[in-house]
Amino acid sequence: MDRNIYENPLSLRYASKEMNFVWSPQMKFSTWRRLWLALARAERELGLEISAEQIAEMEAHLEDVNFEVAEAKEKELRHDVMSHVHAFGEQCPLARPIIHLGATSCYVGDNTDLIQMREGLKIVRDKLVAAMRLLRDFAWEYRSLPTLGFTHFQPAQLTTVGKRATLWLNDFLMDYHAVQQLIDELPFRGVKGTTGTQASFLELFDGDGAKVEALDRRVTELAGFTKRVPVCGQTYSRKLDFQVLAVLSGVAQSAAKMCSDVRLLASMKELEEPFGKKQIGSSAMAYKRNPMRSERVCSLARFVISLSANAAETHANQWLERTLDDSANRRLSVAQAFLGVDVILATVASIADGFVVWPKVIAKHIQAELPFMATEAIIMACVKAGGDRQDIHEAIRTHSMEAARQVKENGGENDLLERIRLDPVFAPVHGQLGDLLDPARFIGRCPEQVAAFLAEDVDPVLAARASAGKVEDVNV
Repeated sequence: MDRNIYENPLSLRYASKEMNFVWSPQMKFSTWRRLWLALARAERELGLEISAEQIAEMEAHLEDVNFEVAEAKEKELRHDVMSHVHAFGEQCPLARPIIHLGATSCYVGDNTDLIQMREGLKIVRDKLVAAMRLLRDFAWEYRSLPTLGFTHFQPAQLTTVGKRATLWLNDFLMDYHAVQQLIDELPFRGVKGTTGTQASFLELFDGDGAKVEALDRRVTELAGFTKRVPVCGQTYSRKLDFQVLAVLSGVAQSAAKMCSDVRLLASMKELEEPFGKKQIGSSAMAYKRNPMRSERVCSLARFVISLSANAAETHANQWLERTLDDSANRRLSVAQAFLGVDVILATVASIADGFVVWPKVIAKHIQAELPFMATEAIIMACVKAGGDRQDIHEAIRTHSMEAARQVKENGGENDLLERIRLDPVFAPVHGQLGDLLDPARFIGRCPEQVAAFLAEDVDPVLAARASAGKVEDVNV
């Protein structure tokens, strides 16, 4: 390894081998060769003079890409596709005359991009499922554990730890459906020629448009796609890149939302991410358990989210049938969006696989706020016992204000409950206060909501993807 050159941390430090391979030179250029083979095979089927021996020769050299020859040729020709046409031709002397026959550079370039994106989306889908499965189990386990809800990051009505986890899970579920839809519907550019008119192929088939259409259909089929772009210029519409990166941005958004919540809860010591026995939280403050994994997710998510706007700008600035100002940009943005999401989902799964919940801290926080939240229940109980609602309301308002002042000005404990116990106005309910302040009274239908959501929405997806679920080790 040359320590004097920049290394992309997404590739070398974070992303999985499988996602790295999808965007590797080996995957890219062996796919080019498979596309040249598919084109030659389809052209032969439709009557062009291409021999079985030529096809067999190409089949024999799909994987052993002679990179050194291609790189030397590119320095000479200044054209990546033609350099690989020559390199492939050196290994396939019989097939050399018919490699890339009738095609333009975007035949291999764009179609390979679409193949890579589809393969990358499958990895994203499976990693989404792995993270969702872990969140599902966590939500179920803690479906009934009361915790403070927050709006505006101010204490609000109670929820449960499991119900909060379903909010994260539902975001990922929406992402799953968006990713699966893209996998199902992503089209192939196909065989469209230099400006999308198929003129070169019309020449090859002596003006027989039906054969040109059949060629386009057959190559699409050989590449494993069911849909083709209906029309294009030299390239497929770069709006497709935006649609893909927008979905990846959505995954990043969901992960950042979850991990931002984890960071807040970790600060409150209610919920923490896994922390290794030898892990160091701070070089100076040895006691710290910084939420490093969640912070990494938020950091990478910010980068991935920004790339969807990049793709939008690229599409908006394509001129007429095509310009080349997309090329260098897309080499960076598309691959890195996939690599980033790959890391994000692996890290989310590692967090969900080792959540640490601190119920006593949660209970303490509840008790600090619950007397305020229970005031309506206390008022109703007093009214049922024969009290005057307006008098009771005024008494509890006065006590609440004084208790709040005690907490804020003096740093004391919330003594509202004690004030109510000492006030004869509330004597009819003094014996009920324990039941009235049971946190389980204030969580609504959280356990039932969790159970229904998991059974009706999440479990069918997980069952359909039963094989996806391995949690990767991540570099923390």
